[in-house]
Amino acid sequence: MGRLTGKTAAITGAARGIGAVMAKRMAEEGANIVVGDVLDTARTVAEITEAGGKAIGLHVDVTSDADLAAMVAAAESEFGSLDILVNNASIFAALQPMPFLQIDNDEFDRVMTVNTRGVHQATRAAVPAMLRAGHGKIVNIASGTFYYGPPGLSHYTASKGAVIALTRCHARELGDKNIQINAIAPGLTESEAMQGHTGFDPARAPTVASRSIKREMLPEDLLGSLMYLITDDSNFVTGQTLNVDGGKVNL
Repeated sequence: MGRLTGKTAAITGAARGIGAVMAKRMAEEGANIVVGDVLDTARTVAEITEAGGKAIGLHVDVTSDADLAAMVAAAESEFGSLDILVNNASIFAALQPMPFLQIDNDEFDRVMTVNTRGVHQATRAAVPAMLRAGHGKIVNIASGTFYYGPPGLSHYTASKGAVIALTRCHARELGDKNIQINAIAPGLTESEAMQGHTGFDPARAPTVASRSIKREMLPEDLLGSLMYLITDDSNFVTGQTLNVDGGKVNL
């Protein structure tokens, strides 16, 4: 405990699900947390503060430069710096898997704008603050779908493949500035937003069967990898994507 004491972390899409679980873990390790989401962040903030942590919540649309600038400004004004960014916000649970021939341009553009351009925008907003701090850790939440191309999710898979590409490119550009950027590629995760989502039922049992560790994946299964990538343990690691899926994909 306390491995992040004195650090400030901003995490997008943290009102519920994977983002909320990550925010609470970082707070448990001593980080000050800026919880960003287009949804109400009050519950996540309350759970952190009631457990003795420090957190503020903001409405953050990752496609809005103004919202992202406010997130960074709040981190610096409230807590003195921005040391960690977790780009978690994404459109996934709101999707209904369908053949790519049925995905219209508006839905394709909406997924790409939030999932991919949002990472670009949030990273671009955060880097100046990290340069002022003299260091930074950025973790992008990608997806294991990139590695095997599941049917019905071509736009989502493309958006997350682009996140892996951005991770590599941004790491190249910032490696000499003491900012490490890596990604985590989760498998199908039974997050809060996925509960009761029947659209993914056909994939659930086959996914578990394809894993070396034959059980459902939970948001908590990502926390060890997250902590590795945002602490000094990974100071010589950048531009990498860590696949966390119970062994479905062996790279």
